[in-house]
Amino acid sequence: MFGLVVFGLLGLYLILLIWATRYGYRWAQKKGWTGRKRWLGAAYGFLIVYLPVFWDWIPTLVTHQYYCATESGFWVYKTLEQWKQENPGVMETLVANKVWPHQKIDGKDTALINQRIQLAYLERNELLLNIWPDIRELIDSNNGEVLARYVGFSTSQMRRQAGWSGWKIWLDNEDCIGGRDKAIQFVKFVEQFKGAMK
Repeated sequence: MFGLVVFGLLGLYLILLIWATRYGYRWAQKKGWTGRKRWLGAAYGFLIVYLPVFWDWIPTLVTHQYYCATESGFWVYKTLEQWKQENPGVMETLVANKVWPHQKIDGKDTALINQRIQLAYLERNELLLNIWPDIRELIDSNNGEVLARYVGFSTSQMRRQAGWSGWKIWLDNEDCIGGRDKAIQFVKFVEQFKGAMK
């Protein structure tokens, strides 16, 4: 039922968009404009209807792609083998927590995976145009060393809290291109450091 309402509204909007474009063209024709100027009138009519709803679509898309291209990814700073070499015998003593307790440590929401390894979720505020960073780090709590890091960006809109922009489903983009694969790689890397299950 909701889908029918959405498609109905989109249909009405499309009709309004076509009407405004044709009206702009005809208005330019009545003014005596010729050729390109008539199309300029049509463009004005189109933009008058298009911009109130979609003004932030292209800037959001471009900004999201910029952050994804320049700052997102998955980085391993120390492999399990390297960590074991630096900490001989420690991995065998680690016991995984069945439920990872959460704490605030240094301003980070941190899940305690075992006695030594933590998974930190860095809290960063919204960037420009409802773009939200997702930053996770695997940390050795003994020395604070970051073993791996994942950074992703979403343009997720919080439906009710965002007001009108929360219903702009075309702005909802949960991951960067390839971001889900990098997040899965990060999770698999974290699993290596869990320790023994008891």
